[in-house]
Amino acid sequence: MKVTAVATQGGYGSSNWVTSYLLMSSDSGRNWKQYRQEESIWGFPGNTNADSVVLCSLQSPFETRFLRFLPLAWNPKGRIGMRVEVYGCAYRSEVVHFDGKSSLLYTFIQKSTNPTKEVISLNFNSRKSDGILVHRQGRNGKNFTLELAQGKLVLFLNSGEANMSSLDVPAALSLGSLMDDQHWHSILLELHSTHGSLTVDKHTQLFQAQPGSSYLDLGYKISFGGIPGHGKSSTFPHKNFDGCLENLFYNGVDITDLSKKYKSQILFMGNVSFSCSQPQTVPMTFLSSRSYLALPHTNGEDIVAIAFQFRTWNRAGLLLTSQLSHRSENLVLFLGDGKLKLSLSSRGHPVKTIIAGDGLNDGQWHSVSLSSKGNHVNMKVDSNAASAAHTLPGWMGPSDSYYFGGCPENISGSGCGSCLEGFQGCLRLISIGEKVVDPISVQEGVLGSFSDLQIDSCGIIDRCFPSYCEHGGKCSQTWAAFSCDCTGTGYTGATCHSSIYEQSCEAHKYQGKDSSGLYYIDSDGSGPLGPALVYCNMTDTVWTSAQHNGSHLVRVKGLQGDHPQPVRFKYRASMDQLQAIVNHADHCHQELTFHCKKPGLSEHHGGSPVTWWVGTNETHTYSLPNAQNCTCGLEGNCIDPQYHCNCDADQNEWTSDTVVLSHKEHLPVTQIVMTDTDRPHYEAAYSLGPLLCQGDNSFWNSASFNTEISYLHFPTFRGELSADLSFFFKTTASSGVFVENLGITDFIRLELHAPEEVVFSFDVGNGPCEVTVQSPTPLNDNRWHHVRAERNVKEATLRVDQLPQKVQPAPADGPVRLQLSSQLFVGGTASRQRGFLGCIRGLRLNGVALDLEERATVTPGVEPGCAGHCSSYGHLCHNGGRCLEKHAGIQCDCASSAFEGPFCSQEVSAYFGAGSSVIYNFQEHDNNTFNNSSRSLAESSHEDLKLTREIATLSFRTTGAPSLLLYVSSFLEEHLTVVLTPDGSLQVRYKLDRHKEPDVLDFDFKNLADGQLHQLKIHRAASVIFVEVDQYARKQAILSSGTEFSAVRCLVLGTISELPGVDTDTQLAATRGFTGCLSAVSFGGATPLKAALRPGGAAQVTILGSVIAATSCMEGSAWELTPSFTEGAGPGSSNEGEPLVNANRGILGGGTVVVVFILVCLTAIAVHIYQQRWLYSKNKADIEKAGAEAKISLTK
Repeated sequence: MKVTAVATQGGYGSSNWVTSYLLMSSDSGRNWKQYRQEESIWGFPGNTNADSVVLCSLQSPFETRFLRFLPLAWNPKGRIGMRVEVYGCAYRSEVVHFDGKSSLLYTFIQKSTNPTKEVISLNFNSRKSDGILVHRQGRNGKNFTLELAQGKLVLFLNSGEANMSSLDVPAALSLGSLMDDQHWHSILLELHSTHGSLTVDKHTQLFQAQPGSSYLDLGYKISFGGIPGHGKSSTFPHKNFDGCLENLFYNGVDITDLSKKYKSQILFMGNVSFSCSQPQTVPMTFLSSRSYLALPHTNGEDIVAIAFQFRTWNRAGLLLTSQLSHRSENLVLFLGDGKLKLSLSSRGHPVKTIIAGDGLNDGQWHSVSLSSKGNHVNMKVDSNAASAAHTLPGWMGPSDSYYFGGCPENISGSGCGSCLEGFQGCLRLISIGEKVVDPISVQEGVLGSFSDLQIDSCGIIDRCFPSYCEHGGKCSQTWAAFSCDCTGTGYTGATCHSSIYEQSCEAHKYQGKDSSGLYYIDSDGSGPLGPALVYCNMTDTVWTSAQHNGSHLVRVKGLQGDHPQPVRFKYRASMDQLQAIVNHADHCHQELTFHCKKPGLSEHHGGSPVTWWVGTNETHTYSLPNAQNCTCGLEGNCIDPQYHCNCDADQNEWTSDTVVLSHKEHLPVTQIVMTDTDRPHYEAAYSLGPLLCQGDNSFWNSASFNTEISYLHFPTFRGELSADLSFFFKTTASSGVFVENLGITDFIRLELHAPEEVVFSFDVGNGPCEVTVQSPTPLNDNRWHHVRAERNVKEATLRVDQLPQKVQPAPADGPVRLQLSSQLFVGGTASRQRGFLGCIRGLRLNGVALDLEERATVTPGVEPGCAGHCSSYGHLCHNGGRCLEKHAGIQCDCASSAFEGPFCSQEVSAYFGAGSSVIYNFQEHDNNTFNNSSRSLAESSHEDLKLTREIATLSFRTTGAPSLLLYVSSFLEEHLTVVLTPDGSLQVRYKLDRHKEPDVLDFDFKNLADGQLHQLKIHRAASVIFVEVDQYARKQAILSSGTEFSAVRCLVLGTISELPGVDTDTQLAATRGFTGCLSAVSFGGATPLKAALRPGGAAQVTILGSVIAATSCMEGSAWELTPSFTEGAGPGSSNEGEPLVNANRGILGGGTVVVVFILVCLTAIAVHIYQQRWLYSKNKADIEKAGAEAKISLTK
């Protein structure tokens, strides 16, 4: 029958009732199988008194002939007492038995088949791990085979390229495990023309046919149990099925019924019967490392002959131990590193070890035979394994007792003193001597003794099927647990659930990464998409660039015929990954540039557009260029005013058009087609830029909760096996619930429990569980804090900011599915109590971002957005940068910093050649202030400006000495001079009174003209000066020339021809100037090098000689390299005005595309310039410049 529910009561009128029990099933009354619910083994709840009925409905009904109720716990004041009732329905069973040499061949009529679908369904039962269940042969070698291989069901799909008699037939998929357990397993195979599905015991896997092949073009014969003609072949590697098939149907046809009636469509091969009478074995399960089975030696012969079969997942464990030959020798048989090892020890002789087999912890049944006669011992593992034989120094006789799996606690001899862990797994078919051990006799106490043993059942579980390891993680297991290897997946955690990468370039930036370059991003976090490699341009506004294989300029000409070949673009990321990037971005665009000569791109040829492109949704195509799509049409400056694109003017000379595609729903561009290119004198070229996306709208998506009873609600969170939640919060409240979702009994909740405490709580049926993170500082400080919680079948974790992650392991056996039913509450609870006051942003559940702002606009008490980010992210602004608030994030104002970049951390550097200099005039500069004055220098006359303190900083790298590093002068003949003396030491000269001699301060740090990068900081406060080199060498001195620097005039970097009033050495250093690299130069609030090299700097900056901007002064940076540029072609290699392309594409009747790459070696300077211009398309002026350059290259 099919069992759907069970009910229990206690003993009538007694104190006897069972409080929990296990449910076992069997088809023969032997070899019992424990019922599994929710992918785990667990006990059913029993009774709390003798009279009430406890009904348990089964989530997965099953078919069986026998049921066993196994009590686990009962009323401590009574005894075991049960009244049971079983609910279910009748079940029809028609079986056919195959003996491993037989098969059935069914030939069906063509007219009776369904051409759109094939369905095969059956149940099978076997004790053999290998055998063919179904085979379908087609024409030209096409076939498919459904086969049991090592206890797994494997579907082989052969398109005709592989030979079925070989072992290299590609396996399409594999499902199930341990299906050689003599229990019934169900199969449903559905085949469509181009796809199919395989379901094994309610686990389904989908698959696709190879391009150009079909699953429905096979022949009209199908075999069951084997492949006709191969049964006796010794070279054929596939075995026939040995076992029973039940309720066998093909496209609704009852094959078993036809076979029983001996219909002509059925051909019998071998011995096929219609009853399932297989020999039954009685396995035993060693449940723990304390389990053991003690058996006596009953054979009177003086030989040792022991045989058995075992299966396990553990790499190590004690299988057998005994003391032989009247207690003179010890025999220990154990697993070590998946190998079988036999250790023999005797008094006065070294230990002998015999090793056989490998990988024996694979969950398969393995046979072991051990025999000895006299001083010769032989061990054999499996029928195909190599035997291991040894000759011992003495005679080895039998023992009185053999201990399988372990030893009793009170036994120290018989080899039981070893430190080996006990065996966990299954044993069967034990024989001692020539006599087979009957486990039922052991169970009844007639033979031997045992402990913690489950007889007549093999309780092995494949914890890796279905695998809980996500994202390609590799599952491995022991008897009691499984683990996931996440190496190379891009994910981490107990089940490889959590991505190790940030969700976007925006998120990378706010982790403090301000360097542009290639980054991995995972747009859906723990979702299925996987990480994508993109280019992040870390400017004030972060841009994401997705590159493709067609960014070069492509030449098109010579098209023949009416069927042009589209040019397809392959991106580094998948289409799904790109779509996720586009969906989360604030803005995206992609630029198409056309160079043309007599094309008429937007003219229609026969009613079809001449040039068109295809976006993500290939059901829509768009003419391009189209009316007012081209940049010149939008700006009104096309060559011919009556057209909206330059290429429509049909010019006899080269011209160009630029089109910016900015509709997110149409991006990215996947194809471009240009037609009508067979006209005389027609020539064209085009280039497609990368997909560019700005911002991340999910990262800053936020809501402000203003009352404790307000909340946002969303659909039920679906995270049955894996659930992760991540978000940012800030608050001044001491407590409040962030997120809550309820079920009937299950729930999940995240809350601020106290100012220093975040709690993650949930219940999946094992009782409430809590994970708590304690912060050393209050979290209600009105700053953003990041929370990430995860719950899976292995563990629950909680992390707050960078505090250590807290982990709570899950129970070994019990419910694993989180079943929720209510709405998801954000910022509150269903009871409207303990609501959250503050802001929540960037909320993601299993990688899916929730739109808090959209829901907040229609929810009372909740407002979209949340202001105030500088308190949390202001520390990212370095080197004097000032944090400015933005709606989405912050901006660092670097105006008063000697650095630049999104976080004012990128130094402004320059290489100074011989005789070069930068002169910065303070009196004309009105953008900087000094520390001791709120007025700018331009607002004060030089007579009354008196600096009582200043800070000067710079970094330098040089091998020249003497050198002038810095010179600051005043109108009153006062000055500051910083030089490297001829020996490379540092000298600082301060003259703060023209009537006194300057203070000359020599600092013997070391030779600073050593070609290494050094940082220098000079801090003067009145007459006290502090000099710091490389952030660790610091010295102090007292000035005698004065305390005020009056009427500052100018600052000079590099060469000065004359310095009045200085000594000869200083004048020599000034004349030689500085040759090398300077960076991060500042004096007070002035940044002279930045003003000289960056647009928008001070007007009164003079550059003399060779001063070249550099990316950095670090060793090996751009200023050391000699620029070298290679042109794409020599003079006269192409027509004047023709585009220079580094990939020429000729399309001749849809022929071969030939791509020639011209490699250009660029220096680091050129790379930096390219990066700075990478987003030039969004700037109108840059677009005009690019268009002008293209025109120059194309014009004859």
